[in-house]
Amino acid sequence: MFSKKLNLINKKEIAFMEDLELKKATLAGGCFWCTEAVFQRLEGVEKVISGFTGGSIKNPAYREIITGRTGHAEAIEIEFNPTKISYEELLLVFFSTHDPTTLNRQQNDVGTQYRSAIFYHDEEQKLKAEEVIALLEKEEMFKNPIVTEVSEASAFYQAEQEHQDFYNQHRQQPYCQYIIDPKINKLNKLFSDKLK
Repeated sequence: MFSKKLNLINKKEIAFMEDLELKKATLAGGCFWCTEAVFQRLEGVEKVISGFTGGSIKNPAYREIITGRTGHAEAIEIEFNPTKISYEELLLVFFSTHDPTTLNRQQNDVGTQYRSAIFYHDEEQKLKAEEVIALLEKEEMFKNPIVTEVSEASAFYQAEQEHQDFYNQHRQQPYCQYIIDPKINKLNKLFSDKLK
């Protein structure tokens, strides 16, 4: 009798876990070391992978991406729990922690591989991205127009292992201190209620 009840509970737990299926988001906001570091700190973000997407060749290597000739953007692929953080909240963090008004550039990183882009995985994400951009433009949150690309997600290629979890592994590097630290500080200030 007890084992039958236990089996029933386990089945309910499994069904509940299936309902809480993780969602995917793919964002490009300049150097993927920066965007990875920001999104790793958010409650509800279960996994962040640095990689490349939006280009024309298969299985590109970092040395090819940095030439700007493959068409790929440095991006992150996020797995998130929508019951803890919404896609819209992810987009608000995204727009708050990089400059979406500079075409193919973030600070000293220049080229199409550093473009601002949202790669949507379904129609709902596309509409939400367009709504958030329209709202930010209406509220004049930036001095210049937003140039963030909104494109359908395509093949995502994971970057080499040395590019994964970069900020957490190399915080003493000058790039991390001068470029990434200010983004983390801004995240901590604006989204303290969303942090792990």
